[in-house]
Amino acid sequence: MSHTPVRLRRTTAAITAAIASARLEPVLLAVTAAALAGGGVAWLLGAHDAADLVWALGTVAAVVPAVAWVLAALRRGHAGVDLIAVLALGGTLAVGEYLAGSLIALMLATGRTLEAAARRRASHDLRALLEHAPRVARRRTGDEVAAVPLAEVAVGDLLVVGPGEVVPVDGRVESAAAVLDESVLTGESLQVERPRGEPVRSGAVNAGGAFEVRATATERDSTYAGIVRLARQAGAESAPVVRLADRYAAWFLPLTLAVAGLAWLLSGSAVRAVAVLVVATPCPLLLAAPVAVVSGLSRASRLGVVIRDGGALETLGRARTLLLDKTGTLTGGRPRVLDVAAAPGTRPADVLRLAASVDQFSPHVLARAIVETARERGLALPVPADVTEEPGRGATGRVDGHLVSIGRTAPAPGGERPAWAEAVDNRALLDGAAVAWLTVDGRLAGAVLLRDPLRYDAPRTLRHLRTAGIERVLMLTGDRAAPAHEVAAVLGLDGVLAELTPAGKVAAVRDERARAVTVMVGDGVNDAPALAAADVGVAMGARGATASSEAADIVLTTDRVDRLADAVSIAQRARRIAVQSALGGMVMSLAAMAAAAVGLLPPAVGALLQEGIDVAVILNALRALRVDRAARPALTPAAEALVHRFAAEHDDLRDVLDSVRAAADRLSGAPGPDALAAVEETHRLLTERLLPHEYAEEHELYPALAPTLGGPEATATMSRAHTEIERLSRRVATHLELARASGGLAPGQLDDLRSCLYGLNTVLRLHFTQEEENYFTLAP
Repeated sequence: MSHTPVRLRRTTAAITAAIASARLEPVLLAVTAAALAGGGVAWLLGAHDAADLVWALGTVAAVVPAVAWVLAALRRGHAGVDLIAVLALGGTLAVGEYLAGSLIALMLATGRTLEAAARRRASHDLRALLEHAPRVARRRTGDEVAAVPLAEVAVGDLLVVGPGEVVPVDGRVESAAAVLDESVLTGESLQVERPRGEPVRSGAVNAGGAFEVRATATERDSTYAGIVRLARQAGAESAPVVRLADRYAAWFLPLTLAVAGLAWLLSGSAVRAVAVLVVATPCPLLLAAPVAVVSGLSRASRLGVVIRDGGALETLGRARTLLLDKTGTLTGGRPRVLDVAAAPGTRPADVLRLAASVDQFSPHVLARAIVETARERGLALPVPADVTEEPGRGATGRVDGHLVSIGRTAPAPGGERPAWAEAVDNRALLDGAAVAWLTVDGRLAGAVLLRDPLRYDAPRTLRHLRTAGIERVLMLTGDRAAPAHEVAAVLGLDGVLAELTPAGKVAAVRDERARAVTVMVGDGVNDAPALAAADVGVAMGARGATASSEAADIVLTTDRVDRLADAVSIAQRARRIAVQSALGGMVMSLAAMAAAAVGLLPPAVGALLQEGIDVAVILNALRALRVDRAARPALTPAAEALVHRFAAEHDDLRDVLDSVRAAADRLSGAPGPDALAAVEETHRLLTERLLPHEYAEEHELYPALAPTLGGPEATATMSRAHTEIERLSRRVATHLELARASGGLAPGQLDDLRSCLYGLNTVLRLHFTQEEENYFTLAP
């Protein structure tokens, strides 16, 4: 870290040079355009000598920077398309074909300006890592606490970390406990508690009260500094992208020189050689390829995909391997309520209402998820009184005259827990969920299970990516193996690497990059080195400008991973059109070269013909601006409004799904009057809320989507699910009628009624997920 100022100066110098270059191209375009127009006016007025002088000045104005560009390319070890332009410009000056030279100068300036417009700051600029790194630490000496520069912290120093502050160096907890948000390091969104003596890493954020840490490493040897070094190293290893135009120039350049040389040798006329160079000036490469790429960049930006330069777009179009972080990329990055469990005699809605009431003033990530879910379900949340919160344990307050606590609970006396609570523990283990326990007046009343859910658009995105040519998809995550493998199984990934450090992610990216063009997608600081190491780094940047965004070549500014599939489709289409335009233009140029070589095209006429070729290939390249309907079906405004409406209704109906599951659980426990009442309440919710929703989907949403999806057959399987939901609901209603007639549930009814409820719960959750993945992701 001690070399940071020197590196920053170098970075600043590089950026300054890039900005100076970016300012040169527009000026050159203005000069060459003015020279061509001014010479034309003079020629029309009969001042032919003045016209030649103006055109010659325009040609000279382009020769100087063009020579500099060629020399820079030669220093990098390759000769690009600009070399042909320089030879043509020099040749027109040598033989006095100033109009042809001015035309070539304008074409050269136009192509460079288009590329400059597509080029942004260096894609591996990692200054955000330095900006977000802690600068000072609060060191305790006796009873005094003083802020000191981070470089002065030594191993063994006792440091104080306040609420919301970043742990400055690696150390060991000296207080009773520390509650930390380590998502910046691991990507895992759930907070962790580190008791006394546990190690903590620099870069983690204090999510609880102030605590003390004993430094076990200096600034340079700490975790965060290691991430910065890894990112720098990985960025330095990324080779510069060769322009598509330069790749074609590798064979077009020697061919052009050979034809020009033969024309001169066989005819003895230098003018013929210049004419060959004029018509060979690869304007289809200088103009068409940049136009297609810039059009692709423009099209992507409209969808919330910011691509830093044309090279990244070209490379993305050739990608074959995709590496994905889990948290915040494949999952939402924020815990959501998975289920609500209630003790016998308590309703799940009441459990959620009480828990959310107490959690309204808590900054904890799980508390925010509980409150958001309660509000989405329309629950009225009373204002609690006497609220207190113990970091890492939970919050307590008075609600409706009762003492309510939500969070972790102490073990029951003698280790005994109610059967329903043990079932919650088992489910949390199976689902990889966190549990927030609710106690009312000291009695365990319910629990809220939370998990970071899979993004609705993730399955559809991966299907589209595989269709687009992505052959291998892997997950790289710092999260635990169990939840990572569960997500991978749902999405059908080709492999999982879990519990990775930032260094481990970089190693995995390098390994995959050695086999194929590789894209890495992530959203945290811990992902920045891996993004920089990949051929193309993609950052989920919707939640702010993070270090991952600075290290990436592409930033998704909307919080939707399906934009990645759109970006790949756009990149492939833009690259395909660029190649078509370039090859088509070069074929026409080759024909013109043959005509010039035998004396049929003088330089000025050849330059005008080349302009015609340019117009044709540019018009073709502009097709990249058009929307590719095959990549994303377009919804009518009415259908889009319906999608948003039914997506909101899905959120409102989550409590109905919870009620179905809870009623089935009651029947598995004590199938008495309370269980029967729970089934009655569930049937009411099904009849009044769920079935009308399903009916409206069948008769409003599905017909509106049919034209977009290719006909009613596309929704046939979902309609079959509606039929099954209705059938199971009628079966539950029949059981309730029998129970009313006989004064209670008969033993022979229990198994079938329980099966109906569990089956209905499964069908509903699967049906909701399918609609959210296949239909709701169609709307922007």
